[in-house]
Amino acid sequence: MLIAAIVHPERKSKDYVCNGMYSHSKKIMMSKDVSEFMREAIRLSINNVEEGKGGPFGAIVVKDGKIIARGVNQVTTSNDPTAHAEVVAIRNACAVLNTFQLDGCEIYTSCEPCPMCLGAIYWARPLKLFYANSKEDATAINFDDQFIYEEIAKPIAERKLFTQQILREEALEAFKKWSESTIKTEY
Repeated sequence: MLIAAIVHPERKSKDYVCNGMYSHSKKIMMSKDVSEFMREAIRLSINNVEEGKGGPFGAIVVKDGKIIARGVNQVTTSNDPTAHAEVVAIRNACAVLNTFQLDGCEIYTSCEPCPMCLGAIYWARPLKLFYANSKEDATAINFDDQFIYEEIAKPIAERKLFTQQILREEALEAFKKWSESTIKTEY
């Protein structure tokens, strides 16, 4: 069990973090439910490999203590480079809940999310995120996202992927219409 203290000098207090759970007390225990939910994400990742359906990644979405959606890596079976376990689980959960945000939900994923999945998770706005394997564990089996993290931090002109902004003035029309729209659904 990993426990870390976060000191708040301005409040003269400490918060404690235990396996991703925050508390004001050192008496933190990882709940049985959290472990069982993570075991389901891990089970999905193992099954995905054993069945030859994709990479070793699984994810679930939980709301009100119940699993509402599951996802496994489907990149190679769907020919979709965005079909990572977390994205698949988020899409499935949003379909179940008939919404584009995962308010009050928790995401459990068998591995620390890659930059794309982490972005999708932030956009989905769940309450909590739990992961098992680290990005370093993923790197050890040739799933290395460090290159992407480094590219994001670089100025556009220094990135490996040729990127050039064009027709900005024309594209701004859509943004202008969005900001003036009375029929939009904000997110």
